[in-house]
Amino acid sequence: MCLCPHFCICSYLQPISLLFIPPSNSTTTVTDQEMPLHHFIFSFLALAFCATSSVAAAAASKEQTLNTQDAEFFNPKLPPRTLSSSKRFEGSSNLVDLRYHMGPVLSSSPINIYLIWYGRWSLSQKLLIKDFITSISPSATPSPSPSVSEWWKTVSLYTDQTGANVSRTLVVAKEHSDTRYSHGYHLTRLSVQQVIATAVKAAPFPVDHRNGIYLILTSHDVTVQDFCRAVCGFHYFTFPSMVGYTMPYAWIGNSGKQCPEVCAYPFAVPGYMGGGGPGALLPPNGDVGLDGMISVIAHELAELTTNPLVNAWYAGEDPTAPTEIGDLCEGLYGTGGGGGYIGQVIRDRKGRTYNMNGNKGRKFLVQWIWSPALKACAGPNALD
Repeated sequence: MCLCPHFCICSYLQPISLLFIPPSNSTTTVTDQEMPLHHFIFSFLALAFCATSSVAAAAASKEQTLNTQDAEFFNPKLPPRTLSSSKRFEGSSNLVDLRYHMGPVLSSSPINIYLIWYGRWSLSQKLLIKDFITSISPSATPSPSPSVSEWWKTVSLYTDQTGANVSRTLVVAKEHSDTRYSHGYHLTRLSVQQVIATAVKAAPFPVDHRNGIYLILTSHDVTVQDFCRAVCGFHYFTFPSMVGYTMPYAWIGNSGKQCPEVCAYPFAVPGYMGGGGPGALLPPNGDVGLDGMISVIAHELAELTTNPLVNAWYAGEDPTAPTEIGDLCEGLYGTGGGGGYIGQVIRDRKGRTYNMNGNKGRKFLVQWIWSPALKACAGPNALD
């Protein structure tokens, strides 16, 4: 339900030396000068084979092509393949008990998003977030692969008890700006719902029970209960006593000034990881807080549409603390991810890191989500 801050301290595997050890009952002694010819030939052939394999691997890697002009594949400290014999090392598991609990999903099309900008937001910041949201829907002029729209295809695989899939189309229906901080500079989980109530009365936002999502975004100078300490964003549904109706909503905060190393990782890294983990990556749109926020928004939208009333798709037995399709893949962005590694992503000529293309030439780094078909974390930039 909540995208929680998490840190992984990576350990590094040392190369394994292959040694020839004579049997213990052997009386033969082999020194560097007295190595038999057949041992020398064997060593030479082994080296030749390794060199050939390396060249072949390099050639194969060059043949891996996505539509990424002026870009290269980049994997910050990719773990060796020997960690797993499965090509789906990134989060795959037969032990994940993700189940459907008979509740609704957001299947009506389009899904209407009602944006509440709480605090002060620049026009460029608003445009970046809206460009991401509009990149989710299929377009007559699709973005180059791997794309945000392809990423959402995995979300749309989830169905309700009638077999209706989560909608492929999301639109920004209306917006409301609360630049006066009507409920103060600090919000609790309950006062977040009061912000919605204010927006419904002031905008006026419609009461959209069937296919509406209320998305509250707080600016960098607003503190929120548990923000940076336990959550980077969360979703739930409104209480009739607070808003007048039961409606699904999500909140996400801009961590750029408060805790980028927590909620905008890997664009910022904790101080204790200096020299011990991957260095901070360059954000694709040049804004650490906003670029980190995009992935949290994606996480919450995926979970909100598949579990809007917290009685649809989740793992675990406790509906008050469910493990949802974004939680299962938190921190994974590409092939080879897992165990503290983000996986293989793409880096452009300016060094900016991303894994998906969006509308208007935008690029985003968005976490993977759990696929009910693959029973593994999945994303459009997968290489296997």
